[in-house]
Amino acid sequence: MARRIGLFVLALAMVGALCGAALAADTLADVKKKGVLVAGVKDSLPPFGSVDPGTKKFAGYDIDFVNHIAKKLGVKVEYKPVSSANRIAMLMENRIDILAATMTKTPERAKQIDFSYTYFLTGQKFLTKKGTVKTLKDLEGKRVATAKGSTSEQNVKIAIPSAIVLSLDDYPQGILALQQGKVVAVTTDESILAGQLGVLEKKSATRGKYEIPDLQISMEPYGIGMRKGDANFVKFVNDTLLEMEKNGEAKKIFEKWFGPKTESPISRGNFMITADRMGLE
Repeated sequence: MARRIGLFVLALAMVGALCGAALAADTLADVKKKGVLVAGVKDSLPPFGSVDPGTKKFAGYDIDFVNHIAKKLGVKVEYKPVSSANRIAMLMENRIDILAATMTKTPERAKQIDFSYTYFLTGQKFLTKKGTVKTLKDLEGKRVATAKGSTSEQNVKIAIPSAIVLSLDDYPQGILALQQGKVVAVTTDESILAGQLGVLEKKSATRGKYEIPDLQISMEPYGIGMRKGDANFVKFVNDTLLEMEKNGEAKKIFEKWFGPKTESPISRGNFMITADRMGLE
């Protein structure tokens, strides 16, 4: 009996040691060693992440930040598409090294993964047919689309309890539902909606028919996601973001994708990297 207990305790110790080793994994060193940074990004959500139909390469705001981080590391980048529902699981299962996928920093998520300083700040709004929604009361009891697993899904249920929330795999599906009259609005961060509106404005059949009313129900600070306890990597990414802010690279990327001369201008948005350091969030 004593021998069994001893073996059981030894087994537990071995499991604990293995778990400790996993938690102590150094992604920074691993990525440098293999020469590739595997990044989880959105692949159909311009202007943050999408595949350019001409070049077949990933492009967008998130992509530019990942490219800069990889360049600083001196490694190549491999992109893997993620959804709002599976992105954290893919990171925790070591299928990707880093997440740059329009992910709002929340206390609940911070229990599972670590976040970088905020690199974009926006607010949740609605995309609707022009002139149909002027106040939140216009959405009471109506069908509203969003992405499953997103903070938008939670926020709209709180802001408009009577709304019938249609949770879909991605936002383009919500835009299609809006065009087909299956929902009266699509809700998510204004920056994402601006990108979807830009797509609609490119088509003659939908140009001028949709809008983003000035109705905001939350603030959404985006962070780059890394595995819990991966201190060296988190520090490296944060130092890189601060450097990008200081040398103007972050502002350059913001203007490229969200400035007034782009297809997705927004009324409010920023990389807000310094804000985290100052405790403004």
